[in-house]
Amino acid sequence: MRNFQLLDVVTYDKHAGSIQFTSEEPLAAKPYVTVQREGGYVAFSASYGPLEIAVRPRFQELSRVLGRLNAVEGLQTTRQIGTAQAYLAVGLKPDGLLLLRPTVVGDATGHIGLNLALSSPARQAFFEWLPAGVET
Repeated sequence: MRNFQLLDVVTYDKHAGSIQFTSEEPLAAKPYVTVQREGGYVAFSASYGPLEIAVRPRFQELSRVLGRLNAVEGLQTTRQIGTAQAYLAVGLKPDGLLLLRPTVVGDATGHIGLNLALSSPARQAFFEWLPAGVET
């Protein structure tokens, strides 16, 4: 069973053009997700303490997948954006949580990933920040 860390605090950096998510919980190593548009790509950086996983999916693909994402009971992540070696797995829960699993695959023997979840208000803020086909 995967343990997802809830991210419920949203911060905008208008100068950098990015949006950042973190947790309200007082944790020793806080998780952070920073998303920034880079031309036709979206830089997605997820860090937990000194560990960081960064993926750079195409904007159109990310927008299309998030725009068509449906809540599915029982399944955690239903779509993957990226390649077989590095991807962002996403899923939508019936209560509005957006599950995010940035993952880097070593080979057939293993992978490393972070299990994160945006609260419903944080998900809505993300969808508004990243328009183009994404419905709140």
